[in-house]
Amino acid sequence: MPTRDLTLAIVGSGGDGVITVGDMIAQAGASEGLHVMKVEAYGPQIRGGESSCTVRLSGDPIFAQGDLVQVLVVFNWADFARFRGEILVAEGAVVLYEATDETPHEEIDLGPVEEVNWVPVPFIKLAKEAAGTTLAKNIVTLGILGELFNLPKDAIERAIVQKFSKKKEAVLEANLKGFAAGLEYAHGIEDVATGRRLQYTSGEPMLLMSGNELSAVAALYAGCRFFAGYPITPSSEILHLLSKLMPEVGGDVVQTEDELAAIGAVIGGSFAGVKSMTATSGPGLALMTEMLGLASMAEIPAVIIDVQRGGPSTGLPTKSEQSDLWQALWGSHGDSPRVVLAPADVEDCFHATVAAFNIAEEAQMPVIVLSDQFIAQRRETLSMLTLDHEVIGRQVPSAGDLREYKRYKETKSGVSPMSWPGMKGGEYQTNGLEHDEDCSPSSMFLVHEKMNAKRYRKLRLVRDKYSFYRRYGAENADVGIICWGSAKGPVKEAVLAANGRGERVAAFVPQLLYPFPNREFEEFLKSVREVIVMELSYSAQFYKYLQTFLELPEGHTYVYKRSGGKNLTVSEVEDKIQKVLEMGALRREVLV
Repeated sequence: MPTRDLTLAIVGSGGDGVITVGDMIAQAGASEGLHVMKVEAYGPQIRGGESSCTVRLSGDPIFAQGDLVQVLVVFNWADFARFRGEILVAEGAVVLYEATDETPHEEIDLGPVEEVNWVPVPFIKLAKEAAGTTLAKNIVTLGILGELFNLPKDAIERAIVQKFSKKKEAVLEANLKGFAAGLEYAHGIEDVATGRRLQYTSGEPMLLMSGNELSAVAALYAGCRFFAGYPITPSSEILHLLSKLMPEVGGDVVQTEDELAAIGAVIGGSFAGVKSMTATSGPGLALMTEMLGLASMAEIPAVIIDVQRGGPSTGLPTKSEQSDLWQALWGSHGDSPRVVLAPADVEDCFHATVAAFNIAEEAQMPVIVLSDQFIAQRRETLSMLTLDHEVIGRQVPSAGDLREYKRYKETKSGVSPMSWPGMKGGEYQTNGLEHDEDCSPSSMFLVHEKMNAKRYRKLRLVRDKYSFYRRYGAENADVGIICWGSAKGPVKEAVLAANGRGERVAAFVPQLLYPFPNREFEEFLKSVREVIVMELSYSAQFYKYLQTFLELPEGHTYVYKRSGGKNLTVSEVEDKIQKVLEMGALRREVLV
């Protein structure tokens, strides 16, 4: 029987072209209208080390990367060992491995499976004979996978042509020969693919993008015309893409000497009247803490994208985690209001970034977008029709305001019109000191209390206007899951599967984390009997944050938390759902 949902993984060393294989399969699938998710992982080395790529293709919508792989390609078993516990194969999976690697099968940990289909393949020999170089073994692999598992071969070939068309003709020709050699070799081992061939109907092509790419595109869409940043994994693609695209719209990009300079430049650009942004990861956000206080005090819009990785310190720079939450919410000296948003998938990186600019400009304060490596660097299919979002600018002084301009004028919303340098009548003094409405520095208690209230009052406007969230599953549920960010995908898939089995399960995923959307959370809690809080933070930062604002039902709240380094899986969520359903049913039985 063919399958409508296929997950493949490829593992090798840096330079083996593992990521290229995944990119081309994903690109080909998207061009045929398939739903695709491609996830990559690699060691923290600058060069070399292990790398892996997992691609899931389906004729139906998918929300997670796929817990178990049905097809595994390994160029080097020593590299695969470094992904122990991260890449697990399904029962009866097809395992294609380099024939010259004689590592005993009993020494290889593929997970809790009893039987797999071991298939030695001379990748190196085939590449040398067909293309004249062992470097083409990844292209040979594309041919083998395409033929064996009914991947869109014509689209893969077009992807090969696109990749190598700018190189010498001999290079393109050699790679096409490698691809053909892979197709031919697969004819001799077709029986290994029984039950694993992908069944699909071609449809309209879909966009294939990463979260970082969409964050960059969203910034331009929102009107950002200045970006300052320092490259740091896993956010660097935002800097790279904007350095290419920003000049085309008349904007500027500056690679600064460090993150301190980056946030300082962003505040300066915004003060000058230009929508401005930076992107970083946890260690860089830590360096920006003092300047975030300046943006809050001076009421200057600023957008900061924090692509979370495993920490603390240098930690796991190439792996995902949800452990920057407290830093984003509370990392400050003094009372420093800011807004924190959390995109939940690749497409959401677009909407959350545009919303961040709207909020920053409207409320005149820093906005942090808490992305993470899982959604920032994975590539996922989406429709271009969904990339539409309202764009809002800052409130500027009217002619009446400028006759006696008070930059920090007391208003009901807390927002006061903001001029820019050179605006006649709009001159004002600003710095990090407390000040009165006229911008005069002041250390008086009454002034400080009044201006603190003004700055925090703007959060009400944000909470009332931007409290976007997602809710999935049964309206009245036996189990309700609360999660945030990239945990949404596996949670959604698990909840929909549970509903399909007739189980009453629901999920709540907020995009606005701060200011806290009390009303929405409380409405959800009223609709469920048991609550599960799920997150990738060893210290349970999200759960403890929820306790700050909510009365979670005592005795009916369960926490599933663990370190990052491995993305949350659907099976983990399903296992927790089943345990809580059983406990809830047992409790009700005892009460009866």
